[in-house]
Amino acid sequence: MLIYSSKLFFFCSLSSGVLLSISSDSWFGAWCGLELNLMSFIPFISLMKNNYTSEASLKYFLIQALGSAVIILGAVSILILPLMKWVVASSLMLKMGAAPLHFWFPSVMSGLNWLSCLVLMSIQKIAPLSLLSYMLSSLESSYLIIIGIIAGATVGSIGGLNQVFLRKILAYSSINHMSWMLSCLWMSDSSWIMYFAFYVLISSTIVYLFYSQNMNHISHMAVFKWSSLSVVTWMSLLSLGGLPPFTGFVPKWFVLQEMMFLKMFIPSFFLLAGTLVSLYYYLRLIFLSMSVSVVTTKWSKEAFFLSKKMSFYVALSLMGLIMPSFFFLFFM
Repeated sequence: MLIYSSKLFFFCSLSSGVLLSISSDSWFGAWCGLELNLMSFIPFISLMKNNYTSEASLKYFLIQALGSAVIILGAVSILILPLMKWVVASSLMLKMGAAPLHFWFPSVMSGLNWLSCLVLMSIQKIAPLSLLSYMLSSLESSYLIIIGIIAGATVGSIGGLNQVFLRKILAYSSINHMSWMLSCLWMSDSSWIMYFAFYVLISSTIVYLFYSQNMNHISHMAVFKWSSLSVVTWMSLLSLGGLPPFTGFVPKWFVLQEMMFLKMFIPSFFLLAGTLVSLYYYLRLIFLSMSVSVVTTKWSKEAFFLSKKMSFYVALSLMGLIMPSFFFLFFM
């Protein structure tokens, strides 16, 4: 009970740091919010005592401390030379684990539990993305965003091909999705908020399904039995990969239309190519579980939509097929 209350306290403190960074009108206030967020997340992931979480928390602290120091250095340099905005932009990309400054993200993800992984993939990216959106008026920051889009699409797709741990696969998937969010930053604030909301929704579904089945390795997909739970997990993975007609296809469809309108052809090519490659390792997980899993008679006796929880996940995966125009009208 004490552990759960401590997690709740640190989670509230972590959220307060994000709100302070977003609402601040100076770089010093934003830095204070980022530091509050950092110092709240370290004990949040260290409550579970083992060697993996200790190593991950130490790595995360060192990288985030380096990013905070560079932010202070860049904020001071901007007062002397306004062209130094790229220093602050690069430090924000380092703090949120975007390519090409992603080197720490997969190793930290592999040492966390599933709840901490979800927080690292979602809430910990809100403040850096919001602060980075304020800097797009600078030409140097714009060039850095383009580099991040191309590098993120390439690294996030190729890096996940030879991974066998599910946490690292989701880490490289997050790096790939970060390239889409950076392209949304280029267009408008509402675009990246829309994409981020869809990404958090689908990622939280997959994390819950992996956590509920105690799955950590790719070999654990082979012990799947044909059931409604396995089918929902496969659908959620395809939705995260952006395969039509699942929900994850809707924000990518919206972003690609906007990028074609703005004539961003080269970044669009890398984003599409990275999505196709990332779909390969999602399909690899699905084919492994389909070909090795044992067929039992429970499949014929189960009602697929009988469970309310399974029905919710199926509706979530097919929501983009049922009402895609609603999301376009809402975020236009």
